[in-house]
Amino acid sequence: MSKEEKKPGWKELPPGAVVTEPGSSRKYKTGDWRAFRPVVESDKCVNCLLCWVYCPDAAIVRNEKGVEINYDYCKGCGICAKECPRLAIKMMEEKK
Repeated sequence: MSKEEKKPGWKELPPGAVVTEPGSSRKYKTGDWRAFRPVVESDKCVNCLLCWVYCPDAAIVRNEKGVEINYDYCKGCGICAKECPRLAIKMMEEKK
């Protein structure tokens, strides 16, 4: 599936959220119900990756710029911000 293709949202999951196909979780965007979003302050981040270790949704992405959040899958739980030893991740109110 290319990046240009639109992925279905979580509302398109089968009733009861039954997994009908192994490895299908990447087909659905599940991050659109959050009330708060984590924002990384890159100048404070030392790339310790504790946020990546503790993220229950694998929404932390490491790239050449450092750490970023994949908001398609982030549910805004705040675990990454809580675990960051440098306080480089702040939870901000989600604005739609």
